[in-house]
Amino acid sequence: MGLQYAKAAIEGGFWQRYRALVRESVLPYQWKALNDLIPGAPKSHSIENFRIASGLSDGQYDGMVFQDSDLYKWLEAAGHLLGDGEGDSREMLAWVDETVDLIARAQQPDGYLNTYFTVKEPGKRWKNLREAHELYCAGHLIEAGVAVFRGTGNQKILEVARRLADHIDSRFGAGKIRGYCGHEEVELALVKLYRVTGERRYLDLARYFVDERGRSPNFFEQEARASDFAPVFSIHDLDYYQARVPVRELADASGHAVRAMYLCVAVADLAIETGDEGLRRTAERLWSSAAERRMYVTGGIGSAAVHEAFTVDYDLPNDTAYAETCAAIGLFFFSHRLACLTSDSRYADVMERTLYNGVASGLALDGRGYFYVNPLEVVPELCDKSGTYHHVKYRRQPWYGCACCPPNIARLLASLGEYVYHIEGGALYADLFHEGSIACTIDGRELAFRQTTGYPWEDSVAWEFSGPSPVTADLAVRIPGWCRTPGLSLNGARLSPSARNGYAHVKREWRPGDRLELSVPMPVERVYADPRVRADLGKVAIQRGPIVYCLEQADNGPDLRALSLPAGAELRAESDPSLLGGVVTVSGSGLASVSSPGALYGRDRRKEKAVERKLLFVPYYAWANREPGEMAVWIREEEEA
Repeated sequence: MGLQYAKAAIEGGFWQRYRALVRESVLPYQWKALNDLIPGAPKSHSIENFRIASGLSDGQYDGMVFQDSDLYKWLEAAGHLLGDGEGDSREMLAWVDETVDLIARAQQPDGYLNTYFTVKEPGKRWKNLREAHELYCAGHLIEAGVAVFRGTGNQKILEVARRLADHIDSRFGAGKIRGYCGHEEVELALVKLYRVTGERRYLDLARYFVDERGRSPNFFEQEARASDFAPVFSIHDLDYYQARVPVRELADASGHAVRAMYLCVAVADLAIETGDEGLRRTAERLWSSAAERRMYVTGGIGSAAVHEAFTVDYDLPNDTAYAETCAAIGLFFFSHRLACLTSDSRYADVMERTLYNGVASGLALDGRGYFYVNPLEVVPELCDKSGTYHHVKYRRQPWYGCACCPPNIARLLASLGEYVYHIEGGALYADLFHEGSIACTIDGRELAFRQTTGYPWEDSVAWEFSGPSPVTADLAVRIPGWCRTPGLSLNGARLSPSARNGYAHVKREWRPGDRLELSVPMPVERVYADPRVRADLGKVAIQRGPIVYCLEQADNGPDLRALSLPAGAELRAESDPSLLGGVVTVSGSGLASVSSPGALYGRDRRKEKAVERKLLFVPYYAWANREPGEMAVWIREEEEA
């Protein structure tokens, strides 16, 4: 067992534009934010906390208890870009070296590292695991250490990560503290550390944290009764922490959505590394709950603003949706692990849906604005006046006091090459489509392919074998679940290859210049929700290829709720290079209802007339990049007479 890496180089097209944005705008902007240099933005104080903890500055700790993690995620993103040769400017290298030195200086002699407890509560280490995020922050430091080490060869940050992991290992486990973190993250990070070091005890500790969670007597309940327990958030529902029952007994994706997904990533990682069938079944069951009954059409999850949580099946309100960007990122990671574990394309289908819609929506097109919450319907005046919508924003924010999402989206986009392919059973699986290349070794054979495509706007993806000599290998190409009439050809001749679990397998002796082409026709499609999704009854959403669309006031005027789409209306796709960075729009003839004035309520049915209105749909990920206004993904569908 074990995860085999197949990292691709992203060299053009849709995602290279985003990666260039991360390199040129996002990371420099976030560096300023972490140094409190963005006028008008909430202060981070993250780097200053490290300066205080390391004795370089005087002052008091400021920010959330998990503020360290913002810097760690930024550092991880920088490590990924440096490893790809895309962030090798002297300035970025200097920032990384400065950050590594600062973090190393703040580490305590016994390996402990957390600025909140070093500066503000030095006597309270490991006393409030449920809420204080010590292990969560440690996990993000470990992930950053692995990424920077892989990207630059920097041994110093890897050593910091190992010393911290060794300290944790000395404190937790059988005969030690039998606890686990209130916010899962260290579990998946320890698996990553195991993969890069080969040190088995890191894997064993990750498994301990997963298997101990929720066991009786419940650790969080015992901890809360301790005399020195000092609540930070005072959230007592064990479901929120996925800790009411042992992890292997969890029936549904529940509680805080980000925590749930990070736990699920660790469960799937452990199944990959150990072959534990019980953990595999748990991962598959929880994914089905999250992605098949509790996921928005955009790939967003966690519908409730209260506790940023899952609720019940099919509870997916549009206007009050929380759908945190971090939760979508977590679902992407989780789906990737299950794609690696099972080689079933439905997991990669959700990776794609989430990436193009629920993740990309969290970042402004200029890289300097963010959404923490990703609603599917917005009316600005309600956001301004009604407390029900206090969490919903219609303008992208420059930063947050709780800034987990901005550096999280940066690290995913910076590491995207790790998620394009996976290797399993001697085959190379193409999970995501992009412009770029891959060179990898499978069972001692050197493979090299260049992938070319105009995806997601164009409907053709091609792989050209670029190795120097013939190689016999199995290339398994995902057939997207949204595609009704795919086609496959090799060197111009149509193929009908064997298909397993949504992948077309082409096993042959590949010769230099061989070209495999996948055709994925992209008609504009109407998407309907399960009728148990109450918010979407009588409504339709628009999708073309992997892209989900929305209506914006900027194109369609105000009062979007009055618009409807006739069932037989023709929808047309058209490329517009000048709009929103270059997109394909969808347009068609719709209706706008005009109500006659009258009493608020009456005994007679209110007469309405419908006037024809041209509708223009734009990609959901790009909304709120123009003037503020209403937005809606779902629109009423009018049945034909």
